[in-house]
Amino acid sequence: MSTSGRNSQIGPPRFAVAVHILVWLARSGSFLSSATIADQVNSHATFMRRVLATLAQSGLVETREGRDGGYSLKIPAEKITLADVYAAIKCDGTDAADNNECNGSAPKGPCDEVDPRERNERLEHALIEIMNTVDRQTLEYLRGHTIASLL
Repeated sequence: MSTSGRNSQIGPPRFAVAVHILVWLARSGSFLSSATIADQVNSHATFMRRVLATLAQSGLVETREGRDGGYSLKIPAEKITLADVYAAIKCDGTDAADNNECNGSAPKGPCDEVDPRERNERLEHALIEIMNTVDRQTLEYLRGHTIASLL
């Protein structure tokens, strides 16, 4: 079984694309258009603009309109951790409603009742707790890597 490609991806699907974008912006050292970035990352410009908008909202990317406009890093590549990118992409609104780290809520503990109707809810709560732990451990690991370390 192959360990590369889409089937083995862990985390939000746009994470790897966002990292590629930030690496290209760091390499360029200047403003790049979404079309230029899309060519470098081998993706569609419209999709790139959506990812770039998320990165801009999170404060990682600066946008400039006009003829010489485009996108650039807002902060140095050495200061952007992969945890910053992961958090920005994860909390971009697509799955934020279900993500407790994005909406600030904590999962409820498993219900005390053993009523069969409540078993699905108990299972859901247990899975939420497990996935929140996975997210915390992922962010902890990703904090040790920066965009500059990927250049």
